[in-house]
Amino acid sequence: MSVLATLLLMWAVTYPARLLGLGLGRLSLPPFWLNFLRFVPVSVFAALIVPDVLGSPEWPLRLFACVAGGLLLWRTRGLAAGILGGFAAYWLARALSGG
Repeated sequence: MSVLATLLLMWAVTYPARLLGLGLGRLSLPPFWLNFLRFVPVSVFAALIVPDVLGSPEWPLRLFACVAGGLLLWRTRGLAAGILGGFAAYWLARALSGG
C-alpha cells in the first residue's frame, strides 16, 4: 500500500470521529452525561499512571513520589510544582534507598 493511500485511510478513520466529538460540544446533554464526562480525564490519567507506578519493582518509591507530587499539586494548584516535586521526591527517595 502506498504512503498516500495509508494517509488517506488514516484520515478517513480519524477525521469523522474528531468531527463528531467537536459536534457534541454544541449539543445540550442531559445532566447525567455531563456529570459522567467530568470524570473522564481523571479516569484516563489514573489508567495511564497506576500500572506504571504499581507494576514496577520499585513501586514503594514511585508511590511515595506520586503522593508527594499529588500533595504539592493540591496545595499549590500548579502543575509544574506537582510534576517537579514528584520527580524530586522520587530521586531523593531513590538516593536515600541506595538505588
